[in-house]
Amino acid sequence: MLSKQDNAQQKGTRSQGISSKGPRTIALVGPFQSGKTTLLEAILARTGAIARQGSVEAGNTVGDASKEARHHKMSVETTFATTEFMGDTYTFVDCPGSIEFIHDMRCVLPAVDAAVVVCEADEKKVPQLQLILRELEDRQIPRFLFLNKIDKADKRVRETVRLLQPASRVPLLLRQIPIWNGDIVSGFVDLALERAHVYREYAASEVIELAGENRDREKEARFTMLEKLADHDDELLEQLLGDMEPPRDKVFDDLAKELRDGAVCPVLLGVASRSNGVLRLLKALRHEAPGIADTAKRLGAKAGDATAIVLKTFHTAHGGKMSVARVLNGEVAEGATFLAPRRDAGRVSGVFGLMGQAFSRRGPATAGETVAFGKLDGAKTGDTLSAGKHATEPLVTITPSPPVLAMAVEAKERKDDVKLGVAFTKLTEEDPSLTVIHNTESHEVVMWGQGEMHLRVATERLADRYGVPVLTHRPAVGYHETIRKAITIRGRHKKQSGGHGQFGDVLIDIKPLPREGGFKFNDMVTGGVVPRNYIPAVEEGVKDGLKHGPLGFPVVDVEVSLTDGSYHTVDSSDMAFRTAGRIAIADGLPQCQPVLLEPVYMVEIVCPNDATARINAILSGRRGHILGFDTRENWDGWDTVRAQMAEAEIGDLIVEVRSATAGVGSFSFKFDHMAELTGRQAEQVVAARRAAE
Repeated sequence: MLSKQDNAQQKGTRSQGISSKGPRTIALVGPFQSGKTTLLEAILARTGAIARQGSVEAGNTVGDASKEARHHKMSVETTFATTEFMGDTYTFVDCPGSIEFIHDMRCVLPAVDAAVVVCEADEKKVPQLQLILRELEDRQIPRFLFLNKIDKADKRVRETVRLLQPASRVPLLLRQIPIWNGDIVSGFVDLALERAHVYREYAASEVIELAGENRDREKEARFTMLEKLADHDDELLEQLLGDMEPPRDKVFDDLAKELRDGAVCPVLLGVASRSNGVLRLLKALRHEAPGIADTAKRLGAKAGDATAIVLKTFHTAHGGKMSVARVLNGEVAEGATFLAPRRDAGRVSGVFGLMGQAFSRRGPATAGETVAFGKLDGAKTGDTLSAGKHATEPLVTITPSPPVLAMAVEAKERKDDVKLGVAFTKLTEEDPSLTVIHNTESHEVVMWGQGEMHLRVATERLADRYGVPVLTHRPAVGYHETIRKAITIRGRHKKQSGGHGQFGDVLIDIKPLPREGGFKFNDMVTGGVVPRNYIPAVEEGVKDGLKHGPLGFPVVDVEVSLTDGSYHTVDSSDMAFRTAGRIAIADGLPQCQPVLLEPVYMVEIVCPNDATARINAILSGRRGHILGFDTRENWDGWDTVRAQMAEAEIGDLIVEVRSATAGVGSFSFKFDHMAELTGRQAEQVVAARRAAE
């Protein structure tokens, strides 16, 4: 809670900070395990939204409240929490830091007013930081960097900022410098306010006299800050050149403007676990972060009917579907009807406030507020909703990253098959970066995701949230087979069992086609030896036989010609000739020198350039044919490696790639061609197939 001293101090700081910019939404983002959930907890405790600050270790935080998050001690989905600070309403969004769950962050970012990037003084996390900052830069989101765990820093803060700077396209602007007591950070100096503060655990910091060494360090660091601000303000530059002290309000105005314009990224210090630096962060957000008017303008939202953007979809046990949305303009009350682009979104069954996993019914939502709308069955994450007579064109486009890992999934109990289908629908609504497909060739249901943990959490949710325990295994590889030799073979089906019998007799030529030739069937019958009405049945029988070749896989790149045959006026039928065609192809293929084919893909891996050598070694160890590598376009310090790789080797490739790149590498792939697989590897594949059958 704010003390009386803090309130009085704040009122005397800047008159222009008194006016509200409306309810604001702030994203808490940053590398994995940087302390975002802890910072959210500290903010909620400091603003009085919760009685006391919990911890991730104790499993009692507002964020990471799901069973999966607490089990793995990591954020696996966004958490929304609304609170008030000095009369203004804020919704903070705790976003996952792992690249596997980054899509949740992407869905939120377009509609937030600003972001707080939580980071440690750890050079190893620079690539992760770069990923996060790139998302913010591309979306033009104003951002602060909160240098967390400053009490554990082993470098001077300006050296730390220099190490982190390569992750940002714009200058990291140091707003505070630490006060050192030996090797311990005991407080900070605010360079904008020119005040020194000493940390108090779980309490507001105490203002102390700025004197001695701290005064000298403050003057030097403040001048550096003002120099960077002056790069975008000629008036400030003239004042600095003339040795004039700029007015404090002028400095704050420049800080707010250059933050809003994305010209700088201010850096603040703190220790979220002890609530140090949280109050100064809140005050910086209050004074300098833009409001809903700026955000609506950035998105191109026009005044008029109520408009909202869906940030996240939840399926709750008792409240049904909940669509968390940011209202950009207008007012939305219970009973309001929304349109989404090209479909109805539904009628709002209730408006709910947000506090972690708790939803509380409330009154109408106004512009700037982030709330949950009940039972908008037609709404999807990312939708632009309009309460008018006509749907609004989408204000944002959010495309999930290409999936990188798959698992085949089936219900543990056969009776749950239908229930599993319903659960998949809800699961992919909540997390659009998951994809579920039915492989008609292997008869498997395959779930694709962004990594090992992503898929693990998805299967845990199927069991825990939707009551469908599942079995998983590695999906089948799309092996095919083809032939090298041409032959002529007869297929004859004759059966007599009283009454009408069955008779079909065909002579076919089987020969190989060039790669990617597919399947070709020729009717070369003359003299009516096989009546015309039976020829399609012969072709269907041949296709039946090609579904499962002598090696156990579908047969491709084959041409079959029907050249001769015979029939019986009474016993012949479509079924008899279909069976004859299947017999001919089944008997002929083993004599055609069958050979196994495996799918080969073009793979493109992106990674920090200090990991490129490791990536090349991984590819070589997986039978990859490296085609080359180049610098990643517009990404300083990153490379793109291109290679051809067999599908069988791609299966768990992402696990090794992430391990070699400190969790930030990724890849995309697309089918290129089928290639012959021979020798011991082919023998192992065929043996495994026969064992499975």
